[in-house]
Amino acid sequence: MPNWELKHCCKHEQVVFLATLGVCAVVILALWRTVLLLPFKLVTVFIHEASHAIACKLTCGHVEGIQVHADEGGTTQTRGGVYWFILPAGYLGSAFWGMVLVLASTKLLTARIAAGCLVVTLIVVLFVAKNWTLRGLCIGFVLFLAIVWILQETTKIRILRYIILFIGVMNSLFSVYDIYDDLISRRVNSSDAEKFAEVCPCPCTGVGWGVIWGLISFLFLCGATYLGLVILS
Repeated sequence: MPNWELKHCCKHEQVVFLATLGVCAVVILALWRTVLLLPFKLVTVFIHEASHAIACKLTCGHVEGIQVHADEGGTTQTRGGVYWFILPAGYLGSAFWGMVLVLASTKLLTARIAAGCLVVTLIVVLFVAKNWTLRGLCIGFVLFLAIVWILQETTKIRILRYIILFIGVMNSLFSVYDIYDDLISRRVNSSDAEKFAEVCPCPCTGVGWGVIWGLISFLFLCGATYLGLVILS
């Protein structure tokens, strides 16, 4: 049985991991509404929509198209599948993949694997994208990751792990912040949580589901932080 107990903290690598994660979180929250984070926010929107698509496929549905818009919105057209499973998959999928990327950033090998998987996913989506914003995002981010990879392998600018960590933290925080933005600060009635409240027989409002999903997303980030420390120990 694997031992998930954190026995040693905090060594140099663990301190660097915690400090970098904290810096990423502060930078993301401080610059959230600025154009500087727009490319990364569009990537998180893409991962959100891709999570809907994955949930649709897992429940034997058909994905008719994915769109990511320049205003940070996105849509996934699906047919069939289990609707109550597809709807929460966007927020919770973002949080899950955020956790995976945070954990992948703890080692160079896993960071390379994560970057490679992200590149392959973007290339596949490039051919099924329904609008030019998503196509441009796919091409631009593939080039960006390729440049980071080349710098990692040929120079002393070794930032691949930090880029993967940044994207992971961004996805984790995006879930929490977007739920708050949609359901508490401005109440978007067409949000996933509001739609889920309509189809789910449970007596819970869209805001209630948003709070639940937000807490789960935050727990994913906390779990990623803890497991990251365990891996580095």
